[in-house]
Amino acid sequence: MSGRLEGKVVVITGAAGGIGREAALLFSAEGARICVADLVREQGEATAAACRDAFFHEVDVADPASVERLYRATADRYGGIDVLYNNAGIMPAEDASILDTGPEAWSRVQDVNAKGVFLCCKYGIPHLLERGGGSVINVASFVALVGAATSQISYTASKGAVLALSRELAVEFARRGIRVNALCPGPVETPMLLRLFEEDPAAFERRRVHLPMERLATPREIANAALFLAGDESSYVNGATFVVDGGLTAAYVTPE
Repeated sequence: MSGRLEGKVVVITGAAGGIGREAALLFSAEGARICVADLVREQGEATAAACRDAFFHEVDVADPASVERLYRATADRYGGIDVLYNNAGIMPAEDASILDTGPEAWSRVQDVNAKGVFLCCKYGIPHLLERGGGSVINVASFVALVGAATSQISYTASKGAVLALSRELAVEFARRGIRVNALCPGPVETPMLLRLFEEDPAAFERRRVHLPMERLATPREIANAALFLAGDESSYVNGATFVVDGGLTAAYVTPE
């Protein structure tokens, strides 16, 4: 029996670890051929090696020439591209309250999280058009929908930009066979977030009370949502804010 992504070529940015790695493994098991795109070579090559048919390509998503090379290399290797999973993102410690975040920290996050998605769409969508259509999954966040007093101001703003950009592209390219959706995860058990909570356990406790399911998502739970958006089962899902947050953004108060 063929997999849900049989014959599809998928480029996943930020695929060396965390949700991106989990998605690469899952998509590969479902029949996709994968470009594992990341800055971290050793982990990225390990992810590619663990997949059925994949290769690693080093990319800086904030650099236009680097992103353009990424998609050209994938198309040259596999004959085209069907799915863009624009997953790469950063949330550095120096991104905090607007009162404490400097212009350089602001720009660093915007360059990766917002400009990076812009560049991946700019240089990736033409390859989807050559195939007659495809799916674009842009990773936003639940913080694009709610405000937080425990702010990472540039991260939040960047994810809001991804959400707005995704809606516009969804409308622009709908009649050309391309679907664009924004995947909005809640807090996930990624190395980035777990490291933050290990350094400051009180930070997790402050957030845990707001989680209706009283736990973080697993990377596989987010990858499963991306799998749906990547495949043909979601053929009429376009311009969606696809929230996978355990009910967090729906909550006013949570169970005691």
